Amino acid sequence: MLSQPIDSDACYLALKSRDARFDGQFFTAVTSTGIYCRPVCRVKAPKRENCRFYVHAAQAESAGFRPCLRCRPELAPLSNEPVWSTLDASKMLASQAVKLLGDAALAGDDSSIAQIASQVGVSERHLRRIVEAHLGVSPLQYLQTRRLLSAKALLSDTKLPITDVALSSGFGSLRRFNAAFSEHYGMPPTRLRKQGAETSTPLQQEHGSIQIQLGFRPPYDAQALLAFWQERQLNTMEFIAPRAGSMQAKGHFSSENGLKSLIRSLGIEHQGQWLSGWLEATPDLEKNQLRVRMSEAFAPALPLITKRLRAAFDLDADPAAIDTALDSSFKAGVGMRVPGSLEGFEIAVRAILGQQVTVAAGRTFTQRVLQTFGEEIQTPWPQISRCFPKPQTLAQASPESLGALGIVKQRQAALIAVSRAVASGELNLNSPPQPLKVIEQLTELPGIGEWTANYIAMRALRWPDAFPAGDIALHNALGLRDEQSPGKRAKLAEVASQAWRPWRSYAVFRVWAGLHR
Repeated sequence: MLSQPIDSDACYLALKSRDARFDGQFFTAVTSTGIYCRPVCRVKAPKRENCRFYVHAAQAESAGFRPCLRCRPELAPLSNEPVWSTLDASKMLASQAVKLLGDAALAGDDSSIAQIASQVGVSERHLRRIVEAHLGVSPLQYLQTRRLLSAKALLSDTKLPITDVALSSGFGSLRRFNAAFSEHYGMPPTRLRKQGAETSTPLQQEHGSIQIQLGFRPPYDAQALLAFWQERQLNTMEFIAPRAGSMQAKGHFSSENGLKSLIRSLGIEHQGQWLSGWLEATPDLEKNQLRVRMSEAFAPALPLITKRLRAAFDLDADPAAIDTALDSSFKAGVGMRVPGSLEGFEIAVRAILGQQVTVAAGRTFTQRVLQTFGEEIQTPWPQISRCFPKPQTLAQASPESLGALGIVKQRQAALIAVSRAVASGELNLNSPPQPLKVIEQLTELPGIGEWTANYIAMRALRWPDAFPAGDIALHNALGLRDEQSPGKRAKLAEVASQAWRPWRSYAVFRVWAGLHR
């Protein structure tokens, strides 16, 4: 997310070719129209002398440009996650602040700049100085852009009343929203909704559902991602459809090109309310986008759901940077992603129940927890009838009730401890701004060790450099199986892994897939 020098000539070449590998890496603002676009926009390329290039949408909007209604900049992949392990202190602070600003906007949170400065432990003035130095815009400008783009997504993809759009986007009142929208985009929200419907070609919105498209950068190994989830899928909560649309539920995407879909239930907390429903997500490799259909109940939380989908499908990864760094150690794996999560708490529970057992055994224990504590839900698919348990529910579970499911005492304690920490708000497992701090919090809980904490970090915290040094499969791949001491093997694995930094999470999943040279 951090600013970097931009090569205008290279950007223009990417723009002319509509190269999806650069989607979200920069935005093109056109002086003759006052509009900024993604590199993949299908409109005719503007003249070179009319183009201005920006790393962030906030920079383009700060310069007075409006987002394109055709390519919709709010749906582009985000700039690649900052590489935490290689950042200096000021860059670390800036990236944490940017993460908090983005989260506040996506959650519809009315957090102030002062509150965010307090969370990262600096003064508001210092926060402004650091963010402006690294982003080229003020914290308020960045936050305002993210909120307005969130509102734009709601206006385009839902039929929510304008007042609900304002509140869901983090604006404290309809008056403030209308004023900000008109000032930045030169039109009221109602006109943008009308013009967007006329200009863009959105997916048809079936009654009771929302459909969106989210971009990613190719190459994208969707098959490996879906196969990982299929091996771990829980009955009554999720399944991988053999072909998109093959289950014949009303409104499904067509089965052209043999695309597979993840179909599942989801429960999510948003602005103090618990929203539950279903979603269907299909990677479309020809168009470099994830096509998603979901319950209309998720409309108020659409920006937050979009963020979770990006995390779950790892849509913001930069495969060129990752594959280049790992090429010497892996003969294959181009475009592989780290399977993320739609709900970090769910990943933590799965990780705890999967400790020191096979994948099949871990799935069996998790299935029992789902059937005992999960809430029932109505969906278009007979295969989907339950949501994963809420942290508040498992926080109140007794050791005896968990023991009756075959869960041993150590995992009972870990499960209850992490549930209570998440339910109380003490632990944030959904892509937090300080993942290293969360890893420390996890290892302080009973029954959670280094392997479990790093597994959660890879999948839920979206920490690209997580590394479970004690993993046996890693030891075998690195030729360390003959070392007698597990501690010695872990230390040697840590040393060997330095060549994979800062993308060790991606290296681990390639090792697990048997791709190490």
